[in-house]
Amino acid sequence: MSQDILINWSPQETRVAVVEQGAVQEVHLERTLERGLVGNIYLGKVSRVLPGMQSAFIDIGLDRAAFLHVADLMPNIAAKHAAPRERPPTPPVSEVDAVAAVSPVNAGAKLLAPNPVLPIERQIFEGQALMVQVLKDPIGTKGARLTAQISIAGRLLVFLPQDNHIGVSQKIPPAQREALRQRLVRLTATADGSPAGGFILRTNAEDATDEELVDDTAYLRKTWLRIKDAATRQPPATLLHEDLNLMQRVLRDLVGADTQSIRIDSREQHGLLVRFAAEFMPDTVTKLQHYSGERPIFDLFSIDEDIARALSRRVDLKSGGYLVIDQTEALTTVDVNTGGFVGARNFDDTVFRTNLEAAQAIARQLRLRNLGGIVIVDFIDMVRDDHREAVLTEFRKQLARDRVKTMTGGFSQLGLVEMTRKRTRESLAHMLSESCEACGGRGAVKTARSVCYDILREILREARAFNPREFRVVGSPKVIELFLDEERAHLAGLSDFIGKPISLQSESSMTQEQYDIVLL
Repeated sequence: MSQDILINWSPQETRVAVVEQGAVQEVHLERTLERGLVGNIYLGKVSRVLPGMQSAFIDIGLDRAAFLHVADLMPNIAAKHAAPRERPPTPPVSEVDAVAAVSPVNAGAKLLAPNPVLPIERQIFEGQALMVQVLKDPIGTKGARLTAQISIAGRLLVFLPQDNHIGVSQKIPPAQREALRQRLVRLTATADGSPAGGFILRTNAEDATDEELVDDTAYLRKTWLRIKDAATRQPPATLLHEDLNLMQRVLRDLVGADTQSIRIDSREQHGLLVRFAAEFMPDTVTKLQHYSGERPIFDLFSIDEDIARALSRRVDLKSGGYLVIDQTEALTTVDVNTGGFVGARNFDDTVFRTNLEAAQAIARQLRLRNLGGIVIVDFIDMVRDDHREAVLTEFRKQLARDRVKTMTGGFSQLGLVEMTRKRTRESLAHMLSESCEACGGRGAVKTARSVCYDILREILREARAFNPREFRVVGSPKVIELFLDEERAHLAGLSDFIGKPISLQSESSMTQEQYDIVLL
């Protein structure tokens, strides 16, 4: 099945749509202000060692020093960057202590155990350069939480460059783990048969081919070599490796043999993506295209309309039937209704055709909305067993196209179909919406930031069609306040880009999603 990937980039947000056979199947988004530091690797500098807390403060170039506990410490390559003459004399370390400091623990737990005998003041010292990775983002007055146990995540594997352990995700059934581990040992061994770093097989790699695993291994090792090289050339308190952004993850995770093109509407980001692909995924370079059309790239397949519909409970089917989708904490329910579809032959045939169409629509909606966990589907009751089997077969066929792992049961005694879909990220509704204050959480509205970005896109669309003297945005106080504060730079940037002033007017009678753009 042919696939096209569209990337809509702006300074405030990156949006990606996966289109198959002319219909959008998946939507991914990442916002600049909401992107954290977790996974970033820095060449830090030990600014203070606290023996009483068995921890240290590390300068990684942020406003506040980051925090490193002895449990997250291990020998790593960055130690050699410290000048030996700066290290204060320390008591001699016994051979037993040294071995205990680097001894591995049971598979599936932390790969290198903290040494309870060797205190932190005998392992690191002030002024030392240390390679560290962010475990937790800074919160309030607290700095980031760090670890010296570096790990680099790929699409199928997690690379542990400082250890030779080969492991398998605990979520994979025990009966399959040993075979997968032996296979991974064989595929990741170097030319002389020795290991070069450790690997953990992720859950989604259970059915991966040897070629896919080898490609992921090569990508991860190349990334680590680049990080090591940067560590030898850069001064302390420097970012060595930033966790992949959404566009880079798209190349790593979504692009396959069926991908026809990857179109991006930013020339600058296209150039950056080409350079990234040329180094790590050369096969994808020819698929990257810069989109320079007049229409917004998401307008090509009416993607914004599909996103808007994906936030509602009701999904209309072409036949006249419809779905009602309700997402709760415990599970997601999907109810199928015939609606205005009366059919042409008899009632059984009408029900059967509605359920067939619903099976296709439900599989698409699960991907589009990124619904995970337990899903209960209430198809319209069917009398004939062959109709039930045909609907179930069609449903499983459509779900097989999903990259995310799914498991589907048969019809229960109550006529319900139970299935599960692995949770990979927040659902689209949770990312774009928030609980409504007016209804006490019974419904949802778009966030003020989402409305701000809708307004920015609408102004850009209007600027291409009209030539007014000025644009005036009339919106709810919350939206206008966001434009005057956090989104001020983005609004000013758009004003400079279109060459027109943009003024703001707060209207307390408007709801959060309501706004008006007046052309003056």
